[in-house]
Amino acid sequence: MARRLLAAGYPLTVWNRTAAKAEPLVAEGARAASGPADAVRDAEVVLTMLAGPDALRAVADALVPVLRDGVHWVEMSTVGPDTVRELGERVPAGVTLVDAPVMGSTDKAAAGELGILAGGDATGAEPVLTHLGTVTRTGPLGSGAALKVVVNTAVLGGVALVAEAMALADALGIDEEVARGALARGPLAGAVARAFATDVHFGNDLAVKDVALATDTARLPAMEAVLAHFRAAAADPSVAHEDIARAVPHIRAHRS
Repeated sequence: MARRLLAAGYPLTVWNRTAAKAEPLVAEGARAASGPADAVRDAEVVLTMLAGPDALRAVADALVPVLRDGVHWVEMSTVGPDTVRELGERVPAGVTLVDAPVMGSTDKAAAGELGILAGGDATGAEPVLTHLGTVTRTGPLGSGAALKVVVNTAVLGGVALVAEAMALADALGIDEEVARGALARGPLAGAVARAFATDVHFGNDLAVKDVALATDTARLPAMEAVLAHFRAAAADPSVAHEDIARAVPHIRAHRS
């Protein structure tokens, strides 16, 4: 996403909680900030993308006091609507907060083809966001974050269902390629493709966080089972930070 903005000619200041992750962007022309406050002090548009609510709150503690009047803060993490509304109560007068989580992984980000779910008044930030993908206005502040939870719930539920279907195929002695091909020609085709993807990244630890956002909001018995699957996968250090496709063999291996 940052590279897309650099390519579009925007002056860009970057900061990452893991400093090494920002170094390639600095080499390509971005300015390295010493911390969140330094990163946003002179900004007109601020984009934040963090792993979860706690990380976002910690960064907000540093940047909220220095946000200038007229700034557009676009919060793009997957944190749920309650956290976004909490931020909305903290931003100074004159600062416009937009919640705009994205649909798509690293491949879509690199190509500028993300789906951006924008809640609140995104008008001032939209010229920047269009370099990252297609902006869909979802309604008032918090609605983008809410819809992202819905979308991720469907994706993660679908991947877990495909994994269970493959576990059943294993138990019945059906050839893997035959079973996978049959599922890919059915209504779960998109979930099958995601379950066996090799060129994207959505960590299992983040999947746990996202499914929990959903199950903490409503009674979702099927998703409680999905949460248990991803929690078990994330408990394995070799799988925790790997893409959710790595949870599929983990689920299949623990079918009994």
